[in-house]
Amino acid sequence: SMQIQAVTLSASLLAPETSPKLIAFMFSLTVVMFTILFGARQRQNAGSHEGLVLAIAFDSVVKIIAMLVLGVVIVFSVLGGFGGLQSWFTFEPSIDPGNNGSWRALAVMSFASALVLPHMYHMIFAENPSPGALTKASWGFPLYLLLIGLPVPLVAWGGQALAVDTSPALFAIGIGQALSVPQLSLFLYIAGLSAGSGLMIVSTLALSGMMLNHVVLPLKTPRDQADIYRWLQWLKRLLIAIILFLALLFHELVGRYLDLQILAAISLTGTLQLLPGALGVIYWRQGNRRGLIAGLLTGLAIWVVTMVLPFSYTADLLQAMQLPVSPSEDDWHLSTFFSLAINASVFILVSLFSKTSPEEASAAQSCSIGALSRPQRRELEATSSNEFIQQLTDPLGNHVARREVERALSQLRLPAVEFRPYQLRRLRDQIEVNLSGLLGPSIARDIVKRHLGFKPVTSEHTGQDIRYVERALGDYQNKLTGLAGELDNLRRHYRQTLQNLPIPACSVGDDGEILMWNHAMEELTGIPADEVVGARLQALPEHWYLLLEDFNSGDDLHRHKHRLDLRGKPHWLNLHKAALSGPDHPEGGSIILVEDQTETRLLEDELIHSERLASVGRLAAGVAHEIGNPVTGISSLAQNLKFETTDPAILETADQIQQQTRRVSNILQSLMNFARTGNHAQANRYEPVSLYRCVAESINLLSLSDKGMGIHFLNECPEDLYIMGDEQRLVQVFVNLLANSRDASPEGSNVRISGNSDGYSAIIEVIDDGSGIPAEQLEHVFEPFYTTKPPNKGTGLGLSLVYSIVEEHYGHIQVESPADTVTGRGTCVRLRLPACEPEADTGNSSPNERS
Repeated sequence: SMQIQAVTLSASLLAPETSPKLIAFMFSLTVVMFTILFGARQRQNAGSHEGLVLAIAFDSVVKIIAMLVLGVVIVFSVLGGFGGLQSWFTFEPSIDPGNNGSWRALAVMSFASALVLPHMYHMIFAENPSPGALTKASWGFPLYLLLIGLPVPLVAWGGQALAVDTSPALFAIGIGQALSVPQLSLFLYIAGLSAGSGLMIVSTLALSGMMLNHVVLPLKTPRDQADIYRWLQWLKRLLIAIILFLALLFHELVGRYLDLQILAAISLTGTLQLLPGALGVIYWRQGNRRGLIAGLLTGLAIWVVTMVLPFSYTADLLQAMQLPVSPSEDDWHLSTFFSLAINASVFILVSLFSKTSPEEASAAQSCSIGALSRPQRRELEATSSNEFIQQLTDPLGNHVARREVERALSQLRLPAVEFRPYQLRRLRDQIEVNLSGLLGPSIARDIVKRHLGFKPVTSEHTGQDIRYVERALGDYQNKLTGLAGELDNLRRHYRQTLQNLPIPACSVGDDGEILMWNHAMEELTGIPADEVVGARLQALPEHWYLLLEDFNSGDDLHRHKHRLDLRGKPHWLNLHKAALSGPDHPEGGSIILVEDQTETRLLEDELIHSERLASVGRLAAGVAHEIGNPVTGISSLAQNLKFETTDPAILETADQIQQQTRRVSNILQSLMNFARTGNHAQANRYEPVSLYRCVAESINLLSLSDKGMGIHFLNECPEDLYIMGDEQRLVQVFVNLLANSRDASPEGSNVRISGNSDGYSAIIEVIDDGSGIPAEQLEHVFEPFYTTKPPNKGTGLGLSLVYSIVEEHYGHIQVESPADTVTGRGTCVRLRLPACEPEADTGNSSPNERS
């Protein structure tokens, strides 16, 4: 009504011949149309109305420009500059407020209006695009009020200086007319019209939402669940029209008979009664609903008796009833402070002497400044977002239920199908928030409580939602100060310690919900923490679920050397568990440490295998030494036989015996040398070694076994190719390579060993005709204990040992498979070792020279 009267009076000044009633009606009709356009056009409640925010922002810019321009005009055109302003202060004592206390009441109203007026509340909270916008508004909004308020005293002084014959509330228009500057008056009228219409649009939109959520919907539910959005849309449009019609009706019956200043004082004093409750919600947790309602009703009753009735046309009725009519226009501020003081006193007293319900205490805790919500970690009856849709179908209908669940999932950036308990609790809260904007908080709370409820509590103590608290504290960032800030820093330190712990660790609640999953656990399992924290153990891959669930539910606190195959490789894990229950932690749960002992186990197995090889070597050396004595005797007897006869047949037989005994001696010498290598009794001695002799000795050793008798080894290495190294270690290399080729080759096939010189290197290739090695296994062939042979057929250490020896000789080894790309068969092992000149050979020198 106040905005309608302000626009009507301003228009009457500019166009006196226009009917005020017509102006009021057309203005109200226009506001109805724009309010519906901005706030009730979309069928689904979209939360923030970007078009409305943009329009109000533009309106705010126009208002501040108009006020600053008017202030500059008054200072320089009316008061004669800043010097004239000072002189005018000297000769106009009437501008001194003196003992008039109305300005104090106006100051309190100005401060309170930013908090309690519907349009201010709506723009700050309902149309807030993000929490970060409040940080900017915390300094931007006071700065805006300061700038737009600076010209207000200048307007009052300018009106007095020009002796404008209008009401002080219309000085802005009157100054332009007094200065004979119609453009200024028109510009200021447009700014005032913009301000009045913007305030009415936002206020009406806020009031219509309040009426819809708190009055209409609790009394009347939607009739057609399939099209609830359309029903709410038209209902909101109807409420907008009703609110503005009532405002126009009040203006015609009461408002237009009152001075604009008095009307403003009455309306602002009424809204001021909301201030104790608003401050109590933010700063006083002990306040409750009974105290708020009692204080508000008391304050409003005093306001009606002392402000509304005396200044309205009912004053004549009060005088006829011989009742006091007060206050006057000069002391209305006394009634304002009196009603506000009684309101606050009743609010405090009733709250202190009445019982506060648990729901009120929880709401007060959530709304108090600096408070942190501590929700309970309870299990929902619904186990997935799809079940949310099913359970909300009954009160909302399938279409609305699906749309609201999908909308909440999108806002939280969750997948289309969510099953993690923590994320389901977040989804439940977000759905309640969205339904509060659609149906009101009471109905939304009732729907969520009835249809998205929790399972019954089975224990006396219910754990707090630690993940929720951590997320909320993270949103505070550096806003906590004092002791709270220090405690938060300590919390962050301990959390970071757990996260960066080099040992994989996770925390599990009594209900199986994963509460913590550190970085080392992510690396071990390959599962990101964001995917499992808040989920249950059942959500893990089967092998991890079976391991952790069995260990967590068992009685053992430690489990050692548990084998688990991960990504095709065996791993050995040590598990440790500690319970978190106690007097200071009634929620229960446990923390599990998982030590990866794979490398230690592999080293132990390699050491055991080396010990076995050493034992076999010592045994072979002993056997070879014992056999060597009778072989030497046989050779001596054959030699003596040659001196005792001239029979050619006997001499030939003696030569054959000596030839075979020399062969046996060579074999025994190879066994003894190989045994010394396996026992690592001597340090490596690098000297020129004949490649041909190494390969031949390796073939000779393999011929002792009855395995692969049908495999033919072809030694194609040049006899004049020498390499620098330890001969016995190199023999061990070729024994392992040729043994693998023999095992992989079919009966009757050939294994070719070739070599050639490449500058200062010797290139050796071992090629077989086997089935080859799959591409995915090539990168693992040199890893310890990796083998593709059946159990008890290989240890997986042969190629690992080959790789180590080649590295010791400053060489390089690589495997290519298939060797024949046409047939797709065969494997080629290529070695590159340092070459040397044959003259460097000591001992069994060869007359051949390197080419």
